[in-house]
Amino acid sequence: MKKLIMAVAITLVALSLAACSSDEDDSDAVVETKSGNITKDEFYNKLKDEAGEDILQQMVLVKVLEGKYEASDEEVDDRIDSIKDEVGDQFDMWMQQQGFEDEDELRDQIYPAVLQEKALMEEVDITDEELKEEYEAKKTEIKAQHILVDDEETANEVKEKIDNGEDFAELAKEYSTDEGSAENGGDLGYFSRGDMVPAFEEKAFDMEVDEVSDPVQSQHGFHIIKVNDIRDKEDFDSFEDMKDEIHSDLLNKKLNEDPSIAQNKMSELLKEADIDIKVEGLEDTFDFINEPVEDPSQTEDGDDAVDEDNDAENNDAEDNDADENDNKDDEKNDAETDKKQNDEENSNE
Repeated sequence: MKKLIMAVAITLVALSLAACSSDEDDSDAVVETKSGNITKDEFYNKLKDEAGEDILQQMVLVKVLEGKYEASDEEVDDRIDSIKDEVGDQFDMWMQQQGFEDEDELRDQIYPAVLQEKALMEEVDITDEELKEEYEAKKTEIKAQHILVDDEETANEVKEKIDNGEDFAELAKEYSTDEGSAENGGDLGYFSRGDMVPAFEEKAFDMEVDEVSDPVQSQHGFHIIKVNDIRDKEDFDSFEDMKDEIHSDLLNKKLNEDPSIAQNKMSELLKEADIDIKVEGLEDTFDFINEPVEDPSQTEDGDDAVDEDNDAENNDAEDNDADENDNKDDEKNDAETDKKQNDEENSNE
């Protein structure tokens, strides 16, 4: 089912599979060698056994979507243009990294994705207020510095020095493990939403000019952030010009938060299509559409009471762990205090 809620690609393999199921003589060779030939029948059966179910799901889903929705060439072109705008001069390299030989292959993947999006838009409500909030976030950029360190203890030490009036840039040069910005006093220049890791970005865009954050943890370590400027981007497209793109972004965000929305919708459409598979061995390809979709808010057995009990147990365990860690910290601090006192006594002697 996961493959059905992703952008669906009509591949050369799918086309080969369709061609092999034609009325032509199945004994015709598709490959000839000195060691023997490979017939259409052999080729077809191999494809069917190894990839037939996946390809059939992809092809049927696109056919079903095409029966209810439309994706114009202009809409597909707009998606490709958005990718080009985002990656700039690196578009050809991006195409290679994604495994596309040319734009036609990319188009073949975007086309069914647009169809799916139109179907899913019927299931997700996105208000004008949400669209405008997202637009304001996208058109804003901030200029900031940061100091990145490996552990929270060091981060707190650095933050205390900043609070006591020491220079942020000098401390960045001394402490920051981000080699790309440390030499420039931690300067990151201007950046927009989506440019930084989520934890960093969430905090930075919630700050005021000249504000310095407390340590913020990300997968890279602990950041201390200083915002130096907040401004609107130059030559930024109007809200109306970006409305469709923003709508698509918000839709994908909500679908990622609750994958069952897409799964339910695709299953519903496939059920309505009254699919009758004629290919021997693939009759059960769409049996999954009759399976219930699991609610992410429920446990595997759907028992909310068990969830609450488990939460309580987990909280108790976390409290116990915290108590044990506090005791260990106290013991460590006591040991360090004893050591300092012994060192002072030895020094006096």
